[in-house]
Amino acid sequence: MTDLRKIIIDDTEVEVEGAMTLIQACEQAGVEIPRFCYHERLSIAGNCRMCLVEVVGGPPKPAASCAMQVRDLRPGPEGQPPVVKTNSPMVKKAREGVMEFMLINHPLDCPICDQGGECDLQDQAMAYGISASRYKEPKRAVDNLELGPLVATEMTRCISCTRCVRFTTEVAGITVMGQIGRGEDAEITAYLDETLNSNLQGNIIDLCPVGALTNKPYAFTARPWELTKTETIDVMDALGSNIRVDTKGREVKRILPRNHDGVNEEWISDKTRFVWDGLRSQRLDQPYVRVAGKLKPATWGEALAAAAKAMKDAKVAGLVGDLVPVEAAFALKQLIEGLGGNVECRVDGAKLPEGNRSGYVGTATIEDIDNAQMIQLIGCDPRNEAPVLNARIRKAWSNGAQIGLIGQPVDLTYDYFHMGDSRADLMATMDKKFDEVLKVPSVVIVGMGALREADGEAVLSQAMKLAEATDSKLMVLHTAAARVGAMDVGAVTEGGMTAALDGAEVVYNLGADEVEIAKGAFVIYQGSHGDRGAHRADVILPAAAYTEESGVFVNAEGRPQMANRAGFPPGQAKENWAILRALSGELGAALPYDTLAQLRQAIVAEVPHMAKIDVVPQNEWKRVALRDPAKTATFLNAINDFYLTNPIARASKLMGELSALAKARGATKVAAE
Repeated sequence: MTDLRKIIIDDTEVEVEGAMTLIQACEQAGVEIPRFCYHERLSIAGNCRMCLVEVVGGPPKPAASCAMQVRDLRPGPEGQPPVVKTNSPMVKKAREGVMEFMLINHPLDCPICDQGGECDLQDQAMAYGISASRYKEPKRAVDNLELGPLVATEMTRCISCTRCVRFTTEVAGITVMGQIGRGEDAEITAYLDETLNSNLQGNIIDLCPVGALTNKPYAFTARPWELTKTETIDVMDALGSNIRVDTKGREVKRILPRNHDGVNEEWISDKTRFVWDGLRSQRLDQPYVRVAGKLKPATWGEALAAAAKAMKDAKVAGLVGDLVPVEAAFALKQLIEGLGGNVECRVDGAKLPEGNRSGYVGTATIEDIDNAQMIQLIGCDPRNEAPVLNARIRKAWSNGAQIGLIGQPVDLTYDYFHMGDSRADLMATMDKKFDEVLKVPSVVIVGMGALREADGEAVLSQAMKLAEATDSKLMVLHTAAARVGAMDVGAVTEGGMTAALDGAEVVYNLGADEVEIAKGAFVIYQGSHGDRGAHRADVILPAAAYTEESGVFVNAEGRPQMANRAGFPPGQAKENWAILRALSGELGAALPYDTLAQLRQAIVAEVPHMAKIDVVPQNEWKRVALRDPAKTATFLNAINDFYLTNPIARASKLMGELSALAKARGATKVAAE
């Protein structure tokens, strides 16, 4: 039953839940309350005191609105609703005092601080502070921390809001940061001078309300007002995190998260945030054709003619890579199948059932994890496969959810019951009589590590049976951003990769860099980076990266999302769909669309849910035919190196450095003799 209470805020009566804090009630009433330590997704600290308000009839001093609940307010003498004032003389004087106190030791670094223009302290000093300082004594200084290659520190600017401490402890699940000392000697530090061992650590840059924690790779390269900001979608994993790409001229300067409660809340992984330097390294910026065993630069006309010549009257196979938008996958499918060939997007060998959306997507949404009381992980490592999703599972765990894992034992930042690592352990779980236990809201999450082996379909059938037996929702945790969208448009061949490549004389490789193509076939590679696929190619067609073209991506829960172009591809590189349209004309079998809008209309005509951007379709439950997996086999996780999973990440110097640091951290330390 909802506990609604009436409260008067600045002469406006509102009705809010009793469990709300005053700062939340004020926000609901449309009243702005300044704050430094309070954050909606972190625990309440109540230590900055900037959010002070006056409670009429309460104590003769202002109250911290972040730490007082509406139900704690006393009604008036005749039962009138409690009254809260946010702009009274008492509140104004209190805020000015708090701001003066904040600035006592804060250095005047604004002209050289990377946070300038986006600094909460700057903004609130202007709005709520006084015009002069009475402080004449020398200011204190604090030693900077070495947190690693991602977060730069200037700890003299720190105001001890403890947001970074609470984030790393509560969300990222690492106990490295804390506060030591008292009074003037109090400072935020890292225990034993450790660096941050988390793939979510970059989020503390966004959380810091001053310039104490800043973006080390971005430092001193641009000011916020110089940047063009584009809202788009991340493709570093299959979660589909909402991001903002900031560009200066033609270069991407930084990537920031956008709030989306249904997907990534307001967090992104470090690979998402810092991979941008890979967007300008090892780029393919002109076509190439192999002549006498060597790749030579060519014009677009020469490259398309060479590709068309090889494809005519040949058995052709098309491969869809992990970073390809739906439009390009659909165009490739129409082009290759028009020539009588096969197309395949399950390039890692995952045994996902074609045409059965409940089998390759599942029935769970990401938000279902929030309310789950039991989460069963099968053959996956969400900390590396989808770090932001892992933080959501950790949040469910902190709220009392039980977590079970069948697969390799790994550090997931939360406690779980390790139920074994083999198919036999999965079958032993299936033998339990679930109708004898209390059924609670549950989610079964099955990963690519469980589905890409030869018996992957049998494992999926058992996972679906487990979901049925426990009244759970099923989620298939993909590792490729393009996979669900390509499955939706039917870019699959019965029998998978083996059947698609069987007898192929020409392989059209659309950004599938994780695939080894046997010698003998003529390979046409279309992609953005000179990775493994380009080295094997006989013709290279340079394409746009995910920040350089508009496209639809469907995330792991089946939600279509629109990625927008933030910049233009380098040199002669073109948009993916446009290259395929031009090649079809060269082949004399022109695809029936000349614009991106016409292509999208063709996709929606075949796959109607693609028109409903940011809506998760309901999938009809169709369990895969039940089969027994190979009981002796163990589950292996799909990702071994979080930082080097795709060609953009492998081209990034920073990702290479982080990968090396992670390996060094994981190496066994040997004591000197």
